[in-house]
Amino acid sequence: MFRRTFWFTTGVAAGVWATTKVNRKLKQLTPESLARTAGNKAIEAGHRLKDRAVDFALDVRDNMAQREEELGEVLGINSDPELPAPRRFAAIENRSNPKSVDSDRTTYSYNRNEDH
Repeated sequence: MFRRTFWFTTGVAAGVWATTKVNRKLKQLTPESLARTAGNKAIEAGHRLKDRAVDFALDVRDNMAQREEELGEVLGINSDPELPAPRRFAAIENRSNPKSVDSDRTTYSYNRNEDH
């Protein structure tokens, strides 16, 4: 009698377990569930792709700045340039009288026919 009860209970438990597993799998295979799963996976893939693209762009920017610095050192661009000597003739000009400026001193000609 106990043997029959044991096997009956074991069979019922196996049937409940199998039914539960089948129902879960059937719910996963409905069109709505498949669409939701595909959408979630696409969103996750998009986030991963965006993160990789951002990391790549940051790496490119860092390496570009490093290479630019190396080239600047090699070519001498990063060194401080010598400043030109201060202009002394500005103090000699008489700026208080605007008519004293000679417009005849210019070397540029406004005659357009000279070039032809």
